[in-house]
Amino acid sequence: MTDLLAARAQMAMSLAFHIIFAAVGIAMPLLMVIAEGLWLKTREEVYLRLAKQWAKGTAIMFAVGAVSGTVLSFELGLLWPNFMAYAGPIIGMPFSLEGFAFFLEAIFLGLYLYGWDRIPKYAHWFAGMMVLLGGTFSGIFVVTANAWMNTPTGFSIVDGKVTNIDPIAAMLNPSSFSQALHMTIAAFLAVGFAVAGIHAYFLRRDPNNLFHRRAFAIALSVGGVFALFQPISGDISAKRLAKYQPIKLAAMEAQWETERGAPLRIGGIPNEEAEETRYALEIPKALSFLAHSDFNAEIMGLKEVPRENRPPVAIVHFAFQMKARQQFGVDSVGHLGRSHFIF
Repeated sequence: MTDLLAARAQMAMSLAFHIIFAAVGIAMPLLMVIAEGLWLKTREEVYLRLAKQWAKGTAIMFAVGAVSGTVLSFELGLLWPNFMAYAGPIIGMPFSLEGFAFFLEAIFLGLYLYGWDRIPKYAHWFAGMMVLLGGTFSGIFVVTANAWMNTPTGFSIVDGKVTNIDPIAAMLNPSSFSQALHMTIAAFLAVGFAVAGIHAYFLRRDPNNLFHRRAFAIALSVGGVFALFQPISGDISAKRLAKYQPIKLAAMEAQWETERGAPLRIGGIPNEEAEETRYALEIPKALSFLAHSDFNAEIMGLKEVPRENRPPVAIVHFAFQMKARQQFGVDSVGHLGRSHFIF
């Protein structure tokens, strides 16, 4: 158990570090492409300066993200060898496709960084678009591998061995769309508002600075637009969770009893021994509505699940309340049970 916790802690640290650079690598190209597109349209020099400045930041984050991502690829094999031996043939395809997307991004990022005044202006802008697409699809392919751990499909088990592998079905599992959509929107949203906040800070010191005013307007617009779509993707994710992973939903919401018209809990402290959640603010019937679009829909409670197959309820509940995003490891426990994959 000590080795398991150490492996999880190391993987969690690496993921927490990498996800920052991965999100920036997905979203920053959009900002620089918008800035260059506005320069091509208006010929205002401030947009060109902005595109070049954001391109430098994109290059730095891409380099650090590539290194931290390489560390993760080694950790998958070194820390979880049994899991990768078991699942590698099934979910190897999205990792391979992520490699193609990465190299696509790297090639066109090189053209973008060193192509100023060397290639036609619209060809240069097109290179930026390809950087954007490469980064976005790179993230999507990796998320589909995580999604498979939540809803594993595309294989059969015969006599304890994996057979009849369908890598397309595995990659396009029931969780792929909702998780990829939610993560991609989150990257654009978070980076847009973060960049807007940075330029807002400088605007407070120099309100008339045109460079920061234009940058703030672009970044805030990107963050604002994607903020409108994120609740929709969250609703899709909630309904997918209720359908395919009711145990995880029950743990996230600290729902112990199976009931119709289940309440949505804000806060609260789950007591796993007493099987109750204390001090929570409950919104009547809201969980049933969010999960099934029906105020009287039935929500399964944790008491229907043997204790040994339950996720660690307190951790999952608190993490969800803080909007923490788990990527690997215990993320699949709620659906599969602890006995299915021994990492």
